[in-house]
Amino acid sequence: ANEDKKNFILHRGDTCFIIMNLYPYNAGHLMVSPNRHLSCITQMNEKENTELNHLTQKCVEILRTVKSPEGFNIGANLGKAGGAGFDEHVHMHIVPRWLADTNFMPVLADIRVHPEHLQATYDNLLPHFQTLSK
Repeated sequence: ANEDKKNFILHRGDTCFIIMNLYPYNAGHLMVSPNRHLSCITQMNEKENTELNHLTQKCVEILRTVKSPEGFNIGANLGKAGGAGFDEHVHMHIVPRWLADTNFMPVLADIRVHPEHLQATYDNLLPHFQTLSK
């Protein structure tokens, strides 16, 4: 549990886990990943695929409750050419979005400004994920 907190892991299921993105596009940017190191979704077995999709749905539900976003971006980047920063371990991104949530900083300076520290986001989300069954 201590390592999970240090690594911003919110939930561990049977085959997949939920982790916060350390370099989020927005506050509350989460990732769902299989426990096994797989480079592509085609390598996932049926149980992993089912749990990944179930946990993705739970992320959306919890983020709606805690963060009240106006929309979401959900998807996976496969391979370096597909934009994967960590292409050895496939993961689903769940990014909460708000109207006008971008500003000039990412465009002009390649800097993202977040209204909330990662630890504060983790602390706000964790109680909601602790209610999920394994």
